[in-house]
Amino acid sequence: MTDAADLAPIREAVRSLCADFPGEYWRRLDRERAYPTEFVAALTKAGFLAALIPEQYGGSGLTMTAAAAIMEEIQASGCNGAPCHAQMYTMGTLLRHGSAAQKERYLPGIARGELRLQAFGVTEPTSGTDTLSLRTTAVRDGDHYVVNGQKIWTSRAEHSDLMLLLARTTPREQAKSRTGGLSVFLVDMRQARNNGLTIRPIRTMMNHATTEVFLENMRVPAENLIGNEGEGFRYILSGMNAERILIAAECIGDAKWFIDKAASYARDRVVFGRPIGQNQGVQFPIARAYIGMRAAELMVREAAALYEAGEDCGAEANMAKHLAAEASWAAADMCVQTHGGFGFAEEFDVERKFRETRLYTVAPISTNLILSYIAEHVLGLPRSY
Repeated sequence: MTDAADLAPIREAVRSLCADFPGEYWRRLDRERAYPTEFVAALTKAGFLAALIPEQYGGSGLTMTAAAAIMEEIQASGCNGAPCHAQMYTMGTLLRHGSAAQKERYLPGIARGELRLQAFGVTEPTSGTDTLSLRTTAVRDGDHYVVNGQKIWTSRAEHSDLMLLLARTTPREQAKSRTGGLSVFLVDMRQARNNGLTIRPIRTMMNHATTEVFLENMRVPAENLIGNEGEGFRYILSGMNAERILIAAECIGDAKWFIDKAASYARDRVVFGRPIGQNQGVQFPIARAYIGMRAAELMVREAAALYEAGEDCGAEANMAKHLAAEASWAAADMCVQTHGGFGFAEEFDVERKFRETRLYTVAPISTNLILSYIAEHVLGLPRSY
């Protein structure tokens, strides 16, 4: 596992970059519902989004612990990594399961930021997290597949060049196994837009560039099939641990931001002739949030260490995500309560971060499904769904 001392320069570099994007920048984007193009470009230029791409493909070749530190510091600095964090981990499916030709063709461009692979088309309106029930189909037609269907919550689709798409290539009733019959494709969205691919933005409670995607007779070259046909579900599962760990690290960063913000305010805010932080009714919730954050932080480190060692970290990655999301949400609620009315004022940034961090107890996987996973795969309880 990467030593904490080795991470210090990385953390400092991220904080330095984020200092150029203060609260005013994010508040303006929030009001305009705009994408943080300048911020994403700065992260790309610094090589942070290519952290997990091996050096042979032009990436930084860093460890999962280092990548987690990058995402944590982005959030702890008051910025938001959600508009671009998928650039860091979505390429994992291509890296692990793509052909040598596919990796040589795409990974260097992704590493340089010339190609954005930030969109992941999995969830559908009718299936939700029941991925095996998805209805999008891909039918082989000569040297292409013809894709028809619909995806929802496909974040960053408007700001991505490439999309990983999961579609059914074998009808469910004909599949050899419960998880068989699904395949993963690398879709060039630049060619597909207005040529079978339609993107509709979805306005949400925070400035989160998510969309609904419609696929109508969209043709994808057969050479863009990743791995073997029918094994796609296994391919995307292998990448989810990285996603869980990195988003958990973001939540740790959010929690640290809320705790620092609340503690600073509680030290300075004087009511009835004394700082409100002197009152146990104010300081105890801050201390409780800090304890919860530190406990979650340890699980994130454990999950990252197992991932780096190449060991099974499914349980730890899921527990890290669960604990960190709960910790960040508890810290957010505490921070609003500490600030009182000012917690709802735009200029303090608390309400913006409050809205942003709320997402992670629901996405990319809900806490309930994590609990089901632990119950079945760790505790040996009967499958509940």
